[in-house]
Amino acid sequence: MPNEGVKFEDPAGIGPPVELERFVLSDDIDSAEQRLAKVPEPDPNYVDIGMLYRFAQVEAVRRTYPEGYLPVHVAVRGHMGTGKDHDIEQFAAQLGLPYYRIPLTGEVRDVTLIGSTHLHGDGKGGTESRWEDGDITRALRGPALVNLSELNAAGAETLFALHGLLDRYGAIDLPTGEMVRLRPDVRLFGTMNPTDLRDYAGTQTLNKAFADRWIIWEKDFPVAEQIKTMFEVRYPHLREAYVDAIAGLAVEVNDSFNESDVEVRVETPISLRTILDRLPIGLRIHEDSSDPLRHAWEEFVLPHVDSYDRDHYETVWNAVVRTGPSERPFQ
Repeated sequence: MPNEGVKFEDPAGIGPPVELERFVLSDDIDSAEQRLAKVPEPDPNYVDIGMLYRFAQVEAVRRTYPEGYLPVHVAVRGHMGTGKDHDIEQFAAQLGLPYYRIPLTGEVRDVTLIGSTHLHGDGKGGTESRWEDGDITRALRGPALVNLSELNAAGAETLFALHGLLDRYGAIDLPTGEMVRLRPDVRLFGTMNPTDLRDYAGTQTLNKAFADRWIIWEKDFPVAEQIKTMFEVRYPHLREAYVDAIAGLAVEVNDSFNESDVEVRVETPISLRTILDRLPIGLRIHEDSSDPLRHAWEEFVLPHVDSYDRDHYETVWNAVVRTGPSERPFQ
């Protein structure tokens, strides 16, 4: 049952706050100990740039008007390193729901998700068949927030196996005859990369019938002010000159990545992992050098860049920074 509340603020400062009650998991739920262990901890360094607020708006509508709407499932589409899965995980943490991330790679089959019958020894020299739940069936048996990651990398048989779960039918029919219904305390989310000519091996255009079962939202790369806010939260002692330089580099490279003209665009973006994890490590390692940011750039950014993009990366470096700050990065 829901209990204590959590407030979601609009980062843009436009919409009113959304207040939602958290879920409280009782000890008598299915696989209670395992589910309780899967409730994520809130990330103290997480900065919501709008996605959690939008999730909360949808959640508020489904709680206020539970009847008359098709089941609401949200999928987030965006390029690598924009934080899609992290957003969904942190929403589970805020709601207090066990978090199940199920990657739908090309190797995943419907029996992996739904389950299958296996033979087991009966202790008398013979065997007996037993049903074993698959990943999604196991998650559906109790309170859960399920993230079907990489939706557009799944095979057709996998997608068709999920159709009934995602529409008004709201259930999966097992080969045993059992119907596993979508519980009121289960939320289904998904993520996907854009389907274009970029290097997202294994992705494909979603089947239109499958795509129609989702609310699909785009997630863009963060803008400079959002990146600066993330640094203020995670690295409050990083000097402003470094924050400004890194934000400028990230925005310029990712603008080039989004450029439609293939003659001038780069094929490798700068992800949030590079911005918030790799570069600060490089700054720590080279903090006593004459140009810490340049050394971090060479060792922690360029190795992730396709060789034919490095000239463009260097052009961006010279245009935005040229020579990095010489002072120690951290106060």
